[in-house]
Amino acid sequence: KYTAVVAPEKVGYLLTIVANVEAESEQIDLLDAMRRSFELCPQVQQCYYVAGEWDFVLVLTVRHMEQYNELARQLFFANNNVKRFKTLVAMSRVKVGLNVPVDVAP
Repeated sequence: KYTAVVAPEKVGYLLTIVANVEAESEQIDLLDAMRRSFELCPQVQQCYYVAGEWDFVLVLTVRHMEQYNELARQLFFANNNVKRFKTLVAMSRVKVGLNVPVDVAP
């Protein structure tokens, strides 16, 4: 598999959305089903299963708000295990990366 790093706005993806999701039930099979739905969605760039108030934190890239509205219907409203979700719309991308800092000194 090859990966190219592309500026989202250059290919028409103008919005970055962060969505916090709380599950109704933490039964492992229901959580796994949620995880799979997030993994299969191409607009979900990152998905974290987290401790604390929320169960998942998603980073999505979308072309426009109407596209996010449709995704929210599919991923959240249509999923009976989503108790609630909170949407944060990024005003700008300050830093985005996948680099891992590696200490070369012992």
